[in-house]
Amino acid sequence: MAVDLAGKLVVGISSRALFELGESHALFEAKGVEEYSAYQIHHENEPLGEGVAFSLVKKLLALKNSQGVAGVEVILLSRNSADTGLRIFNAIERHGLNITRAVFSRGETPWKYAQALGVHLFLSADAGDVRLALDAGIAAATILPSALGDQSSEQLRIAFDGDAVVFSDEAERIYKTQGLDAFIEHERSNANTPLASGPFRPFLEALHRLQRDSDPQRAPIRTALVTARNAPTHKRVVHTLRAWGVRIDEAVFLGGVAKGPVLNAFGADIFFDDQTQHCDSARQHVATGHVPGFEKP
Repeated sequence: MAVDLAGKLVVGISSRALFELGESHALFEAKGVEEYSAYQIHHENEPLGEGVAFSLVKKLLALKNSQGVAGVEVILLSRNSADTGLRIFNAIERHGLNITRAVFSRGETPWKYAQALGVHLFLSADAGDVRLALDAGIAAATILPSALGDQSSEQLRIAFDGDAVVFSDEAERIYKTQGLDAFIEHERSNANTPLASGPFRPFLEALHRLQRDSDPQRAPIRTALVTARNAPTHKRVVHTLRAWGVRIDEAVFLGGVAKGPVLNAFGADIFFDDQTQHCDSARQHVATGHVPGFEKP
């Protein structure tokens, strides 16, 4: 009987997002696949350090629903071959991570398997793979080199930018083509009209279902919207989330103030944003995923 992952939050992750593989990747780029393969096989029983998304994955794997059943499935989606990928699985076992499913695509992009496996979120260090996943309608982000904040809490804390991440980029396009005043007037006049969906809406909804199905006394997940919007453009955001019936625990309307210190105060395990300037601020404090798409000038 086939295993059914329906009802679970499914996360696909690359080996370089999960573990520290900078040395071997640099060897691959400098000397090619044969040298890389020999290196990985020679070192396959040596430990691997934690990557930027390691703590996030560990907390995801610990989430259980109200019946005590694991609520998240994490699947390794790697450009390694099965041969070189043995080092990754050895590291997974050594770290005690409950990851049992994997795709090793031997140099080809593995994003196409994300859709086949029902992945809600794809995290990779390869921006090209992320772009392909986004184009296919899958929430995806490029994991950036980041300074990791305090991750001692057992609670999973995820923060999102709004426009072009949770919501569509329609408002940002008005800002770019017509300027700030036109953007404010447009959002004021459409305050009661819900924004269209962005790439991360399905992932946010999957998180919401996990929150709803978890013990409310323990609150295993906390979410935050951290956006450059401020009053009066905040109203449309509130009405949109109401229309979707989606829970966001905290909302921060910064009006252009740097996001990094605020995300550190929230204690984010990861933050997702489409704009490089905000990602650069965020990654000085917390793990950060860049969602490539519309960019302000």
